Amino acid sequence: MKGYLLRLREWTGQFWFLPAVMTALALLLAWAGIQLEERYGIPEGLIWVYSGGESGARSLLSAVASSAIGVAGTVFSITIAALSYAAGSMGPRLLDNFTRDRGNQAVLGTFIATFAFTLFSLRSVRGGEDSPFVPHYNVTAAMLLGLACVAALVYFLAHVTRGINMTAVVNLLRDDLRRALERATSETSGEPAAPAPPEAFWAGGEVLRSPDSGYLQLLDTDLLIAAAQRDGVALRMFVRPGDYVFPNTPVAVGVPRLPDSVLPALTLGPRRVAGQDLEFTVRQLAEVAARALSPGTNDPVTAIDVIDRFGDALCRLQGRTWPPGVEFRDHQLRLVYPVTTYAGLLDSMFHMIRQYGSGSPAVTLRLLDVLRTVAEGETDPLRRRELRRHAELTAEDARRDTRNSGDLQEIEARARATLQVTRTPDDAGGGQPQGGDHA
Repeated sequence: MKGYLLRLREWTGQFWFLPAVMTALALLLAWAGIQLEERYGIPEGLIWVYSGGESGARSLLSAVASSAIGVAGTVFSITIAALSYAAGSMGPRLLDNFTRDRGNQAVLGTFIATFAFTLFSLRSVRGGEDSPFVPHYNVTAAMLLGLACVAALVYFLAHVTRGINMTAVVNLLRDDLRRALERATSETSGEPAAPAPPEAFWAGGEVLRSPDSGYLQLLDTDLLIAAAQRDGVALRMFVRPGDYVFPNTPVAVGVPRLPDSVLPALTLGPRRVAGQDLEFTVRQLAEVAARALSPGTNDPVTAIDVIDRFGDALCRLQGRTWPPGVEFRDHQLRLVYPVTTYAGLLDSMFHMIRQYGSGSPAVTLRLLDVLRTVAEGETDPLRRRELRRHAELTAEDARRDTRNSGDLQEIEARARATLQVTRTPDDAGGGQPQGGDHA
């Protein structure tokens, strides 16, 4: 059921869906206006209704129809060209945001619906002396739709201008990340999570191999738990949302056997979607920063903006817990599935920015400052160690790529301050924490 809802949401979010609905409604309205006038005529005293003749109605409807489709074609063609150019520095998210924006869809729908309405109304205009007919209601509505097209054009130009602003794109992705983190985490309950069974537990279990390929867009854990509980088995998943599933590769194992309805709980698709894939939204923001740090763009200010948004997200995670990835029902193990960890989240956020921005002292300094700020409010020692790990990696790369001695001294000072804040009692005994597995 969840997979069906995901596909339905993807389908209704397509660029053509809302314009198609608006066009269908416009045709229905045009037909209803003609039927109403043919059956009841025009009551006297309606001074706001068009009162011209057949020639004027044809001219007016033709002008509105040709203008609506002409302006729509020209404006949207120029806009797509401008967006394609801007996407070179902002990433493909910009184009996807444009096509899925309801405001842009409504503007296109207004123009196409106006064209369809006037064209349908134009075919009903009849001259001659035998049975002349002029759809006065529809001509009046066409005039109002023409004014609506003008208003939609003004709105569209202002809306698109704001939409291709780099800060607006970064803030949009930040909002997506906030919502994804709220869905993926929960308030700390204080109850320790049950440990996963050892690898030996799964030895000899029945293995399920994927018959198809694609990105795992949705994992219906409720369906998997219900199936495992119904069959009295334990189930372990090897893939998580965001992974690319290759054909004939293991995706699950059941002990002592596989439960029913495992494959229906997996929704595969040709691309990654936000939903349960937390790192997808993170990587979109990281991609914006990486493109900004490319030699052809050289925009460290945008990279710093992205680092600030990541710091905002990490501060909001303080006091929240990840799903355990281990589910019991009636004290019996039913499902084990991979989840995104705090370490994996940090890796997705900062690895590319650190690697591409190691030669930019401004980016390095801001990254160290954000790591220190997050660590100051973080009480979990494991998370503080992961923040320390990234601070050490950042300082190491900066020492290699920073040539100015003054910049290097400032980076060293910031690094010492960050490492001091992120230090935990366990660090005194040595042993550098390892990189987190994001699975």
